Amino acid sequence: MLGTGSAFAKAFNNNNALFTIDGLNLLVDCGITAPKALHELGYNFNALHGVLLTHIHADHIGGLEELAFQMKFVFGRKPILYIADTLVDTLWEHSLKGGLQQEPSDTLEDYFDVHPLKEGLTYEVMPGLRVELIATQHIPNKNSYSLLFNESFFYSGDTVFDAALLDSLVNRRGVRIIFHDCQLHAPGVVHACLTELLTLPTSIQELTYLMHYGDDQPDFIGRTGQMRFIEQQRVYELDLLTMDLQSGMIE
Repeated sequence: MLGTGSAFAKAFNNNNALFTIDGLNLLVDCGITAPKALHELGYNFNALHGVLLTHIHADHIGGLEELAFQMKFVFGRKPILYIADTLVDTLWEHSLKGGLQQEPSDTLEDYFDVHPLKEGLTYEVMPGLRVELIATQHIPNKNSYSLLFNESFFYSGDTVFDAALLDSLVNRRGVRIIFHDCQLHAPGVVHACLTELLTLPTSIQELTYLMHYGDDQPDFIGRTGQMRFIEQQRVYELDLLTMDLQSGMIE
């Protein structure tokens, strides 16, 4: 996890993740703090195989301009951009065009190898890593997606509480790990809040790890039921988490 903080957190970096399989790295969301967080962990943008986006908010896409410029002018290649087909035009026209466009004809494809993804289909984004986009509600009238990896790991984008979805994922689709955004204080208007997540059955709480929290997160340690907080700048071995070990953390 490059960061585990909410959009307004200062003690924590933006909630962005780095998936590594066999030496390839996939960045999941690229927020404002992502360039710094990668640097602090010894990575540069050229180490990335690709970037996968959940939705269009600055704490999830605010680092893309720097990534695009560095890849084009420093490293000389286009990074792969995995993005929902419904977000491609919005990302360029409303977020990146003002900073990246140098010629009138420039488009998103001048900076990225764009791979549009359709909701509900499964795509291999790295060898051995498959993802399905699941539309989840965040901000009214804005498309936002959560991610299902390898049919067993649910990683929420930003989403309101949806107990029925989590129940279906675990009890019908076989999900064994959930990384879920968590607003620590009620009410949960655009995020699931802790009091809502605490209503989940114990069997689902035991699979759930909390992220995207505010700076007062330390005050809530021990107050999350069977759920646990994940921490930024730590590596989590998903196979170990699936085996229900007490800690999947690799120091």
